[in-house]
Amino acid sequence: MKHPKMTINFIPLLLLVMSSCVYLTWAKSVPSTCLRNQFQCGDGSCIPHGWICDGRAECVDGSDESEETCKSKTCSPAHFACGGRLNRCIPVDWKCDGQSDCENGSDEDCPPQVCGDDQFQCRSGKCISLTFVCDGDHDCEDESDEENCPAPTCDPNMFWCNNSECIPKLWACDGDTDCKDGSDEWPQNCDGQKSLKPPNPCSAQEFHCGSGECIHMNWRCDGGFECRDHSDEADCVKPTCRPDQFQCDDGTCIRGNRQCDKEFDCRDRSDEVGCVNETKCDGINKFRCRSGECISIDKVCDKSKDCRDWSDEPLKECAENECMNNNGHCSHICNDLKIGYECLCPSGFRLVEKTRCEDIDECEDPDICSQNCVNLEGSYKCECTTGYEMDPSTQTCKAVGTVAYLFFTNRHEVRRMTLHGSDYKSLIPSLKNVVALDMEISENKIYWSDLSQKKIYSALMDKAGNSSHHITVIEQEIQSPDGIAVDWVHGNIYWTDSVFSTISVANTGGLKRTTLFKDGLAKPRAIVVDPTSGFMYWTDWGTPAKIEKGGLNGVDRVPLVTDGIEWPNGITLDLPNMRLYWVDSKLHSLSSVDTNGGNRRTIIVDQEKLAHPFAVTVFEDKVFWTDMENEAIFSANRLNGGDIVRVAEDLFSPEDLVLYHHLKQPKGLNRCEGSNVPNGGCEYLCLPAPQITKHSPKYTCACPDGLVLASDMRNCIKGGEVPSVSTKASMILVSSTTTSSTTTSNRVSPTTKTIPQRTTRKPNLGTTEAAKQMSDTVIPNSTLHSEMLSQQVRNNAAVEDTTSKHPTALYIVIPIVLLCLTAFGGYLLWKNWRLKNTHSINFDNPVYQKTTEDEVHICRSQDGYSYPSRQIVSMDDDIA
Repeated sequence: MKHPKMTINFIPLLLLVMSSCVYLTWAKSVPSTCLRNQFQCGDGSCIPHGWICDGRAECVDGSDESEETCKSKTCSPAHFACGGRLNRCIPVDWKCDGQSDCENGSDEDCPPQVCGDDQFQCRSGKCISLTFVCDGDHDCEDESDEENCPAPTCDPNMFWCNNSECIPKLWACDGDTDCKDGSDEWPQNCDGQKSLKPPNPCSAQEFHCGSGECIHMNWRCDGGFECRDHSDEADCVKPTCRPDQFQCDDGTCIRGNRQCDKEFDCRDRSDEVGCVNETKCDGINKFRCRSGECISIDKVCDKSKDCRDWSDEPLKECAENECMNNNGHCSHICNDLKIGYECLCPSGFRLVEKTRCEDIDECEDPDICSQNCVNLEGSYKCECTTGYEMDPSTQTCKAVGTVAYLFFTNRHEVRRMTLHGSDYKSLIPSLKNVVALDMEISENKIYWSDLSQKKIYSALMDKAGNSSHHITVIEQEIQSPDGIAVDWVHGNIYWTDSVFSTISVANTGGLKRTTLFKDGLAKPRAIVVDPTSGFMYWTDWGTPAKIEKGGLNGVDRVPLVTDGIEWPNGITLDLPNMRLYWVDSKLHSLSSVDTNGGNRRTIIVDQEKLAHPFAVTVFEDKVFWTDMENEAIFSANRLNGGDIVRVAEDLFSPEDLVLYHHLKQPKGLNRCEGSNVPNGGCEYLCLPAPQITKHSPKYTCACPDGLVLASDMRNCIKGGEVPSVSTKASMILVSSTTTSSTTTSNRVSPTTKTIPQRTTRKPNLGTTEAAKQMSDTVIPNSTLHSEMLSQQVRNNAAVEDTTSKHPTALYIVIPIVLLCLTAFGGYLLWKNWRLKNTHSINFDNPVYQKTTEDEVHICRSQDGYSYPSRQIVSMDDDIA
């Protein structure tokens, strides 16, 4: 016989369906008028017109994605019509870009690609540089570039490596291994001359790898390979654990009772691998008895004892449908259970207080959308920023405009390739040991550093292949420029130096330079800048390892990541989403964090694909990184770490990489040239200041190492010529009750922080040369724009300088006197206004005088003057 409760269970479902039908019928009958840029759904609601036929239904009835609606949609001339059932529109430049964007793939129905005269076409259709043919590396996926190759020969001015590679003869026997097999430094190939052995570049606290790197000494024999040649784990004795101990996979020993205790005690987390958790009684098909047993839900309310305490057969609950009583007090859906009931919510809602449903704000998850998120009732919508459009096939934001390229260093050259590898060429050949890389897209310039030459170079991209067009930007006071970053708005270049433990800045011509950060740095590596906000970000793999943030003018330094980090190498900034991504070569991980140090996420942990990552960059929804161990470039989804792909392989020590696209360097306002005063009125360097609040200074002036700012905060003088500027500035920053003093304090404060950080190194330019350059700079006397350094600050500083000979007491007495006079004058003005606007009525009668003499105001309104409401005075009270 069918249980009576099973029949009752269908009643709330039937009522819900009937009510939905009644609502839809009523909604369709209600007239609705949408705006011109909106689409009216079948139920009368309105949505933006750009949301129709985008692959996701925003209308409740799905009318915005119906075949009838999409067939009537027309594409603009700048878009390609995919056709088919949905007839979606995509930008014209997405057609034939190697990635299918239309649902039916019609955008990639293209004729075969035609390669240039200086390119070789692989059988797959891919175009590569002719210089890659028969070079020993498989640059075509089908390896057709290495077929039918003649016996290799080298030019007389070249050295022939043992593996048939050719390098310049000057590179042989110079102490640097330039051949992949190291044969250029073999004694038998040096004709009896001794190979120049460079001094050990590592400190006493570091281990010198056989492949040349320096790593922390405590990484030696720790079970992980940090040296490229694995020499850090050579001749290591693995410890033997006692019988009462557990041996981790890295060889370390822990107490035996710490295995499977739900806490990671081994560094490699091997102590929690293979542990069997206790049986859980979870899921809709399980029921936990009060006496502890776990039984199938089918055995509940079957009139048979399955629990020892009969808790599976309560008489009242088994026969009652709680949902029949006021819908179980549920705000939306009531689901009757065999014992009790539960409140459920529709998709996009969550249950609160056990009975009420509220909308889920999906936009609280920063990774829910590629870029922008719009929360809707019960749903959400992803949108793209200017310059990007939604890809209908992947539902991610894709850039519109120029073709994106990857530029990367490959030890002896800089290469360029499209993201899908369809165009692959060598851009700058015959380099010694190129490491760091960046570019200035608006000027079509590329910058790189060479560790062997200990220099930073630049060149126009279309002339970079010719060494005669290479320009030396920095060549003095530099040892190991591991990372460089170009401020494309203000025309400056920043670089790290792991030997000097500094971060420095210069103009892109290299004529003016200074050191910004020195204290607290150990091994600064990668660096990235954001000219709009005025901040830079860098990694430091010293002890302790960290990621830091600081102003482009050397102030407001803040640590962002200090824990869970070992060997942070590359770092990059995702400008549309304001997130930092970095790779850790020790932890074999790819992570991200917002620019304030919050919302940290570990995206990928992979010892194979992230064996020794060096650099990282982000574009659209992809993250790219180089790996020196795999000698390859990888890509993956930046949100979830999925879809890992080898973009390029068979490389020789790939290190830095940057992505070329105009959206990576958006246009901005050069705050140092925002008025009629060149260089912001600064005698030497003008550096953008971090924009923390609306009162933050737009820029500050800086001097070369060895000089300090004068009292006007614009000119440079030798340290010690005048009293400390920071002391003078502190006088200006004395608290005051006036608004002008508060504004002055806000504007001077960031500037005063930079002064103690100068004078830490010998100036790059000689005193005579620096003075000569500064004397050639014309500083006009015109008034600066209001957005520049506060004129009031300079006036205060000037007055202070002229009165420096007076007694110190004047600095205290004069402001007090002025403050008192100002307060007294304000009181007189208030008193005069009070008398003019207050009227008193006096009576001779003492009774009326008592009650009305204090304040009887005659108020003026639009209808004239009016008296206050009349008061009744009792004579009896006064007599009493």
